[in-house]
Amino acid sequence: MKAKTIPVGVPQFGGWVISKSPSWLKPYLSIMRIDLDAGWWLLTFPAWWSLALASTGTFPNPLYMLLFLLGGILMEGAGCIFNDMVDMKFDAKVRRTAQRPLPGKLVSIPEAIVYMFVTLLMAFAILMTFNTFTVWVCMAVTPLIFVYPFMKRITYWPQAVLGVVFTWGALVGWSAEQGSLSLAPILFYLGCIFWPLHFDTLYAHQDREDDISIGVKSTALALGEKTGAVLFAFNLCFLALVAAAGATAGLGWGFWPGLALVALHFAWQHRVLDINDREVCGRLFNSNWSLGWIMLGAIVAGQLTR
Repeated sequence: MKAKTIPVGVPQFGGWVISKSPSWLKPYLSIMRIDLDAGWWLLTFPAWWSLALASTGTFPNPLYMLLFLLGGILMEGAGCIFNDMVDMKFDAKVRRTAQRPLPGKLVSIPEAIVYMFVTLLMAFAILMTFNTFTVWVCMAVTPLIFVYPFMKRITYWPQAVLGVVFTWGALVGWSAEQGSLSLAPILFYLGCIFWPLHFDTLYAHQDREDDISIGVKSTALALGEKTGAVLFAFNLCFLALVAAAGATAGLGWGFWPGLALVALHFAWQHRVLDINDREVCGRLFNSNWSLGWIMLGAIVAGQLTR
């Protein structure tokens, strides 16, 4: 299937923000990936899902949703800045990343460090509006944020570390609402780990040839032609654990049709997947934005029908 036939649907709000920003600010917004909306949406969704899972019989708190979105944008930005500092020499050799602000000499390392710390301070200010338990839950994952960029030098499974870090919001959303953790959010978090394993493997297939030439490891290289079968197994693990979490949390019948739609979305991704087509892989990665909304709708429906 041609890539142009794959609907993506990710809003380009970030690109609009950069286009309207003064020239001096654009490189700093770009290094945060503000223009790549999918990244911060995908980071935010697990927190929204978990918040909805914890919101017994009602809609999730809209203020918390806004704070999680702002926090997701800031933490995605800080993570991208650190990742770019670590990978600057690699990025300069990869077609897709050679024009990023650091390898493109638009932002210096000292400037990037200052900008990263400012971004982290803003995220920390948002975090301090939540209960003490949630603050400690968030702080627990912070070291792993700075470990992840080095994993692609060590293991062919850096996406597994990304899954642990990227979906930590699946614990944070519940703790923000309930002030504690229980079996349901733990099952939910374990399931969510398989989502980045899925979509970031798709993302990694875009750079497979470049990664081989520069010695960077990824699940795309580890799995090769077995990618489709392994991603299918990841999807089953996600669905099974999320279903167990929904049942444990007491979600009503409305949750199950929504979860079936999530399964159909995964099935559609498998149907059109071509690991040898960079554009198809990129568009399928972005399509997980719509899956995030379907999952959120399923959980809210489950709360309203319990």
